[in-house]
Amino acid sequence: MVVVTLQREKCIGCNYCVEMAPSEFQMSKKDGKSVLLHSKEKKGFYTLKTHDDSIFDECQQAQKACPVKIITTKKV
Repeated sequence: MVVVTLQREKCIGCNYCVEMAPSEFQMSKKDGKSVLLHSKEKKGFYTLKTHDDSIFDECQQAQKACPVKIITTKKV
């Protein structure tokens, strides 16, 4: 299982996550911040849990590219 977490409040809207993982991230037209698609929010953290291991590599690249380090990706 792959778990991806986004701390959206700290997003600066650089768009790197969307460039690295367009199937999982999108920029909000409302506030210019990143949105983790199909995620659930809890206390400011947006979490996506999936059995689709194919997203791991691109989400890992998005994590590395994020200048404010608000994305975490792990396999559990």
